[in-house]
Amino acid sequence: MPQSLCTHSQLVLVQNEEFELLCERAIYWKKKKTLLIADLHIGKVTHFRNNNIPIPHQAAEKNFRILEHLFLKYQPKTVYFLGDLFHSYYNKEWDRLSFLLAKYPKIKFELVTGNHDILKDEHYVLAGISCVSEKVVGPFKLTHHPEEDSSYYNLCGHIHPGVKMRGSGRQYVKLPCFYFGKNQGILPAFGNFTGTAPVKIQEGDRIFACIKDQVLSIV
Repeated sequence: MPQSLCTHSQLVLVQNEEFELLCERAIYWKKKKTLLIADLHIGKVTHFRNNNIPIPHQAAEKNFRILEHLFLKYQPKTVYFLGDLFHSYYNKEWDRLSFLLAKYPKIKFELVTGNHDILKDEHYVLAGISCVSEKVVGPFKLTHHPEEDSSYYNLCGHIHPGVKMRGSGRQYVKLPCFYFGKNQGILPAFGNFTGTAPVKIQEGDRIFACIKDQVLSIV
C-alpha cells in the first residue's frame, strides 16, 4: 500500500470554494469533482537510474500506487496536472502512467504544461491527456509557474513548497506544504522524489504541512 494514505485531511475555503487538502499532496475540489495535482515528475527515478544513479525502482512505483488510490477514492470527473507531469525525455515510466490512466476512461485528464513537460505531442494524445498552457476554472487561474493576475486567484506548482518543523532539542524536519497567500496558492510536489524549497511566510498567509497521514495547519 502507499506510504501515506490520508486519515486526516484539511478543509479550507479559498475564494469561497471548499478545498480538501490531502496528505497525498493533492487537492480535492468536491463541488467540481476535481483533483488538482502538481509536479509529479513521473520518470525521474528511471531517468536517474539510466544515468547510473542508484535509486530503488520502488520509488517510482509508489507514485503510481498513490495516484490510483486517489482515483478510486474520489472518483473525480476531472484531474488537472499543474505541470511537470513527466520529468524529462521518454522512458518506460511513461508507458506505466499511460496504462494507469487508460483504466479510467471516464476521467478527463488535463495537463497545464510546465518546464519539464518536453515529450512529443503524440505521447500526450495517445495517453488521453489534453494539454494547455493555462486554464481558468471558476475564480481560479491554473498555471505551472506562479503568476500574478488580479483577475483570478492563481493555483500553481513549480516551487515544491516546504516548511521546517522543529522538534525537541535542535532537530528539525522539512515537510512539503500547501501555501495560500492573498492572491496565490501553491501546491506541494506530488512526486515522492522531488525535494522541497522553503516558502517565505507573510502576514495573512496560510500554511498546511503534510505530515505522514495527515495535513496540519501551521499558520
